[in-house]
Amino acid sequence: MQLSSTPSSQPMIIAVAGSNHYLVGVIDSSDNFVGLRQSSAAVVNSIVEAKAYLRGNNIFSALLEMDSAFDEMCGQSKSSRYRQRILC
Repeated sequence: MQLSSTPSSQPMIIAVAGSNHYLVGVIDSSDNFVGLRQSSAAVVNSIVEAKAYLRGNNIFSALLEMDSAFDEMCGQSKSSRYRQRILC
């Protein structure tokens, strides 16, 4: 599967604290979060659904990023966000 027009795309799941949904997509070479195949990011209700969505697209590992509304409001730098590589 080709994730985008560049080979450096990284699959990612974004979880927002206090929310019951997850965003699933890729980080492109310009550090933008976009959907798989350059479509809109998928919104799912659980980490299990997010992993299944990626597996269904032949992706078996991804970065999991944990964000909070506080991070968004205060403009926390990207370098201080929590990211971990997980298996799907």
